Amino acid sequence: MNLKELSELLGLSQTTVSRALNGYPEVAVATRLKIQQAAAANSYRPNARAKGLATGRAMAVGHVIPVSSSHEIVNPIFADFIAGASEIYLRHGYDMVLSSVPDDREEHAYRDIAANGSVDGIIVNGPHAADERIGLLREIGLPFVVHGRASGETTDYNWVDVNNRRSFMRASEFLIDLGHQRIALINGLEAMDFASRRLDGYTHALQSRGLVPDPALIRSDEMTEAYGYSSALQMLEMAHPPTAFLGSSIIVALGIRRAIEEKGLKLGRDVSVITHDDDLGYLRNGGDVPTFTATKSSVRQAGRLCAEQLLSIISDPGQPAQQRLLETELTVGQSTGPAPHLITRPATA
Repeated sequence: MNLKELSELLGLSQTTVSRALNGYPEVAVATRLKIQQAAAANSYRPNARAKGLATGRAMAVGHVIPVSSSHEIVNPIFADFIAGASEIYLRHGYDMVLSSVPDDREEHAYRDIAANGSVDGIIVNGPHAADERIGLLREIGLPFVVHGRASGETTDYNWVDVNNRRSFMRASEFLIDLGHQRIALINGLEAMDFASRRLDGYTHALQSRGLVPDPALIRSDEMTEAYGYSSALQMLEMAHPPTAFLGSSIIVALGIRRAIEEKGLKLGRDVSVITHDDDLGYLRNGGDVPTFTATKSSVRQAGRLCAEQLLSIISDPGQPAQQRLLETELTVGQSTGPAPHLITRPATA
C-alpha cells in the first residue's frame, strides 16, 4: 500500500497522513492515532526518501568498517549486533549504510559522510583504549554512539557497554571457588578496550585470592575458533597445564573444547571452561541445559540499545551524553566442575 491508497482509505489528504506519520505536532492526537493504526494494520511504511525530504534528514545510520576488520561483517557476534540495531532502524523508518574502507582512508570516509549528509549518525564498533574516531566525530559534528568504551577518552560521549571487568572477575572467582588455581585466559586483541578490561578483571580476581597470574596462561588475538583451539592445545601440553579456561567468546570456547577433546579429556570434569558472549541467534549454547557456563550477554540487545540511543540523539541533538553499562548474568552449564587433582605431566616434545 502506498501513501495515496492509505489516504483514500482514511478519507484524508495525503499531506495530513504524511504529517501524522512523520511526527508533525499540528496533527490532532486522535487523528494521528487513527492514521498510525491504519498504517500498521495495512503494513504501510513511510518511504525513507520522502520522509527525509520532509524532515531534512537522510533517514540513514552509518557503520564504517576498515578493510582490516572487514571479516567482522561475517562474524556471528557482529551479525547479531547489526540484527538488533536493524530492528530499531526499521521501526523508525531508517536505512542502514554499511561502508568498508581502506584503513588509511577511514578518517576521510567519516569526513566525506559528514560533508555529503548521507547519514544522520554513526555507530562506532570495536573501540580501542585510545580511539581517535571519538574526537574526529565530535569535531565534524556527526552524532555517534560507541558500542563499548575507550578508556583513554576523558570527555563525555555516548556509549553502550557491558561491564567486562566485573564479568571476568566474577567468572574467575567462580572457578577459584571450585578449587582451580591454574586458570587460563584466552582473550581478544589486547589493543581493544574490552579485552584490556577483561584482563584487568581476571588479574584482579586472581591476585585478590592470593594467586599470581601466569603470563604463559594468557593469550590475546583475534577471536576465532582456530585461535581458541591452538591456544588451548599449546597450554594443555605444558608440564603444568591449566585446569580451567576463560574464553572471550563462544567462538573461542568451541576451539577450546575441540582441543580438550583431542587430548582425550572431558569437558567439565578434567578441564573447566567459562565463555563470554554465548547469547547469539545463530550459535546457541546448547539446549535447556547450557553446554558452557557463561557470562551471558545479548549482543543483539546491545545493538537495539545503541540504535535507540543514536536515534534519540539525532532527534534531540542538545541532550547530555548518554552512557549505558550492562551487567552480565553468570549461568552455569555443563562445562565447569571442581578442580581435578593436579598431576604433573611431561611436556610434549
